[in-house]
Amino acid sequence: MELFGEKKIYFSRGETLAARMEPTNLDEFVGQEHILGQGKPLRKLIENEKLLSAIFFGPPGTGKTSLARIIARRTKRVFFHLNAAESTPKDLKKAISEAESAKGVLFVDEIHRFNRLQQDLLLPAVERGHFVFLGSTVHNPFFALSKALLSRTLLFEFKPLDKDDIAKILRRALKDEERGLGKLNLTVEPEVIDRLATMSDGDARRALNYLEMLALTVGPGGKLTLKTLEESMGRQFAFDRSGDEHYDMISALIKSIRGSDPDASMYWFVRLIEAGEDPRFILRRVLVHSAEDIGLADPQALVVASAALNAFEMVGRPEGDLIIAEAVLYLATAPKSNTVLRALGAAKKLVREKPAYEVPLHLRDSHYSGARRLGRGEGYIYPHSATGPVHQNYLPDELVGVKIFEPRPIGYEKVIIQRLFNKEESDDRIGD
Repeated sequence: MELFGEKKIYFSRGETLAARMEPTNLDEFVGQEHILGQGKPLRKLIENEKLLSAIFFGPPGTGKTSLARIIARRTKRVFFHLNAAESTPKDLKKAISEAESAKGVLFVDEIHRFNRLQQDLLLPAVERGHFVFLGSTVHNPFFALSKALLSRTLLFEFKPLDKDDIAKILRRALKDEERGLGKLNLTVEPEVIDRLATMSDGDARRALNYLEMLALTVGPGGKLTLKTLEESMGRQFAFDRSGDEHYDMISALIKSIRGSDPDASMYWFVRLIEAGEDPRFILRRVLVHSAEDIGLADPQALVVASAALNAFEMVGRPEGDLIIAEAVLYLATAPKSNTVLRALGAAKKLVREKPAYEVPLHLRDSHYSGARRLGRGEGYIYPHSATGPVHQNYLPDELVGVKIFEPRPIGYEKVIIQRLFNKEESDDRIGD
């Protein structure tokens, strides 16, 4: 429990630079201008001390916990901090009781860790409104939280801090003599701030942790240079997302997966992630690869890649690295086929090079008055009503017989061939 009184603040700050530099008021708070800028709704609610129960959601290191503490400070309320990952229903009931008695602020961090029953314990208290309830999550609240809790709270999305915001926070930490590194008299190359701001991925806590480690490395009166940074922090700070290495390594990853080499695939994945590459960029490339180079040979590959992207958004790093690794290994060991790529290319070639043929009459829409008089839909055979195999053309007459989809006897495509074609036809159509 952290008490914010009118004259004194009883708040045990951590020893880390990130904890010491936590903003204490709205003027010190950096970022989230879309909700905290002058005249924006959340700022107005806080300044007028009218804030109702709310959920803050967004990536780590964007100020969710800091803002909750600022709200308690500004309103001179007792601040009750509960981490859902470490709390039992008994802990929650006790915190609710104490928060109601004190008319304080109850902040539940990682609220997505509560199951539905635990979330439901909050409902009566939130409705009574005897305290301000604030929840925090890195997940999409519409997936992670119950509808009942969502209906009783306001939602505010926190976005990753931009590069300028991170740089501002770092410079403030370097100058602040009371809470920051000002007394160390460090000399810092501007490029170091720029690189740290870039590599922290919008996470102020991470950026400050990096800066503190560098400061401890060089000591009082030391100089922070790009060389020092790269020597102290490893290859991740030598990695340039806009340079050749960025494209070369992602190319190596995709080619290793395409070549069904799980060892190389994992190596390049870890090289990328340790170098500071955006995990979402890797996942987007993996998604494309699952359709381009695996496709119908194993349709589950796309499902796995898509699930990995969604799961990573729910978990984040570092645990999310396991999720990406599983997807990479699945794709690397899956059968490979570029049938989808070839079919799409063939269809595009036809559309671009051939005239825009009319839709055959039997395929045209017949669900309007007078359609039959115009011959629309005439001759169409409804497959579900047919007593035997249906033989009708679905292409314009000019394109009948054109081959666009040509599966190969690889993985699940063998099943597709057996389903669509008899053996004689499949031998002619599957190619090499």
